[in-house]
Amino acid sequence: MTAHPVAPVPEHLFDDEREQRWRARFTAPRMSRPTWAKDAPDRSVYTSNASGTTEVYVWDRATGAHRQVTDRRSGTHSATLPPDGETVWWFADTDGDEFGHWVTEPFAGRPDAAAAEPAIPGVEDGYPAGLEIGRSVAAAGTSTDHGTAIWVRRGDGPAEVVYRHAEDAGVGALSEDETLLAISHSEHGDSRHPAVRVLRVSDGGTVAEKSDGEGKGLTPLVFAPVPGDGRLLLLHERHGREELLLWDVLADTETELALDLPGELIADFAPDGKSLLVWHTFAARTRLHRYDLSTGELTELPVAPGCVGSAEVRPDGTVEYTCSSAAEPSTVRALHPDGTDRVLVTPPGERAPGSVPVEDLWVDGPGGRVHALVARPDGQDGPAPTVFSLHGGPHAADEDRFSAARAAWVEAGFVVVEVNYRGSTGYGSPWRDAIEGRPGLTELEDVAAALDHCVAAGISDPARCVAEGWSWGGYLALLAIGTQPQRWAAALAGVPVADYLTAYADEMEQLRAFDRALFGGSPEERPDAYRTASPLTYVDQVRAPVLVLAGENDPRCPIRQVDNYLDAVAARGDVRYEVSRFDAGHGSLVVEETLRHMATEINFARRAVG
Repeated sequence: MTAHPVAPVPEHLFDDEREQRWRARFTAPRMSRPTWAKDAPDRSVYTSNASGTTEVYVWDRATGAHRQVTDRRSGTHSATLPPDGETVWWFADTDGDEFGHWVTEPFAGRPDAAAAEPAIPGVEDGYPAGLEIGRSVAAAGTSTDHGTAIWVRRGDGPAEVVYRHAEDAGVGALSEDETLLAISHSEHGDSRHPAVRVLRVSDGGTVAEKSDGEGKGLTPLVFAPVPGDGRLLLLHERHGREELLLWDVLADTETELALDLPGELIADFAPDGKSLLVWHTFAARTRLHRYDLSTGELTELPVAPGCVGSAEVRPDGTVEYTCSSAAEPSTVRALHPDGTDRVLVTPPGERAPGSVPVEDLWVDGPGGRVHALVARPDGQDGPAPTVFSLHGGPHAADEDRFSAARAAWVEAGFVVVEVNYRGSTGYGSPWRDAIEGRPGLTELEDVAAALDHCVAAGISDPARCVAEGWSWGGYLALLAIGTQPQRWAAALAGVPVADYLTAYADEMEQLRAFDRALFGGSPEERPDAYRTASPLTYVDQVRAPVLVLAGENDPRCPIRQVDNYLDAVAARGDVRYEVSRFDAGHGSLVVEETLRHMATEINFARRAVG
C-alpha cells in the first residue's frame, strides 16, 4: 500500500476566545427529541452526546430520572421502545459498520456484567431495513448482499421470514391491531421509486398492492392508530412533488389529501386518528400544521421561530418537537393544547453558542432556479474566501438549521454557501430526479452557477473557492476538482465516493440498488455512465490541493476505493494532497473525532487559499 501524507491536526485554530467558542458548539451537550412508549408515555428514549460520544439514553418522566443505556467505542445512534416501555431496543453494529442486529435490555437497566440480548432471536445479521414493534408482534428488515428479508415474530414464537427478494425493500408500518404489515419494495428494479405491498402478519400472504408506475414512488408512513382501521397514510408523487395519500387497505379505496401548501409534505396521525400532524417543507424551512381529516381544515401550529425537525403528538394533544435555525442551536420544545410553548427538556451543561443567520440565494441554473443558503462572517465586506459546502444524500437538502460545522467555517473567516443542487429533496420530484442517468456532473452545473453568481455579486473571491462535503458531498467535491479544475482552490472530501466502479463492488446492497436506479443499471450494464461519474476518471485533470477523510469501516463509501483514488493522485507526483483516516464508519459519533475532522479541514483550507 502506498504511504500517503497524513493531514496535520492543529492544536488551536484561533485566539482563546474564538477557540473556546467554536469547540463549544461541538462539545455542548445536545439531544434528540425523546420518543415515548405508546402504552407507557412516561417512558422515553433519546440519543445524546453528553458523554462525549452519541449514545442512547432513557428518561422516566414520572421520576425525572435519566439513564445512559449504551457505552460503546464508536457510539450508538438507533434506539426505540416497545409499546409497554418495559425494555429499550438499540441497534448493535461493529465500530460504525452499520451491520448487526437489534438487541434489548430492561428499561431500568441490566444487572452488572449482563449483556443485552437479541431483540428478535433468529434474525440474521444485516444492515437495518426498518423495524416495527407491536404489543405481540415485531417485524424487522435486514439487508445483505443477497437482498432484503423481512422477519416477523408473533408472541414468543420463532422469527419467520414473511418476505424475501434480491431487490431493496423495507418494513413500513404495522396496523394497530397488528394483523397487517405494509412494506415498501422495488421488485420492479427502481429503489428510488418504490411500490407498496400489505401483508397478513399471520402468514405473510398479500392483502393489497399499490404502485404508481414508472418514476413515481409510494412510501408507507403509518396506519391509523385505531384497532380494525385499515387506513394507511402514504407519500405519493403523482403531481410532481411528495404529497399525502390515505389508502383504506381493507376497502381498497384511496383519497389524495390536497393541502394548499407549496413545497413538500410528510405527516403522522394524531393519537385519536382524526387528524394529522403535517410537516411542511418549503425553501429550506420546515413548519408544522394540523389537518382535520373530517373537515379538511388546515391550521398552522404556533411553534417557536426556526426550522422544525422531529415532532410527535402526545396522548394529551401536546406536540413535542425540535427547532433550530442557523443562528440558534436546537431545543426540544412542547406546544400544549392551550397554546403555551416552552422548552421541554435540556441536556446537562452549557448551551452551545449561537452563530450568524443565513441568507437565501436564488440563482438561474441550467435546469432551473437553484436555491442556496449563504452565511457570512460578521463585518465581511468584499470578496472573501468561500467554502461551497455540498450536502450528502443526494436525497437530502441543506436547511436553515443550526450547524456547528457551518459556524466553524464562518468563525474562520470563510463565507459558506450551501447549494441545494438538482438531486436535492424539498423542491419537487423532477428536481430530485434530474440527476438520473447523469449523476455528479448534473449537480456540479448548479454548483458552478451558484459560484459564478457569488463571484459576480462580490461575495466570493474567485481565487479562493473551496469545494467541501461529506458522503455524496465529498464525492461532488472530488468530482468538482477533476471536471472544473479552473474554479477551485482546494477540495475537502469526507467519506467520499472516489472510484465509482470499486465503490459499487464493495458497498452495501441497499446502495447498489440505489445506484442501479440512479444510473439505469449496474456497472456491467452501463460502464460508461459509471466511469463518466467517477472522480477517478478525472484524476489527471486535478490541479488543486486535495484533502480526503475516510472511515476504515465505512460500508457506504468503502475504504478500498478511496485508496485507489489516493494511489492515483500519488502517482501524479505534482498534486498536493493529504489524508485523514479514522477508525469508524461513515463518519464518527465521537465528539473529539469530529473536532479533529473540523480542525483538519479548516487548517487545510487555510493553507490552500493563503
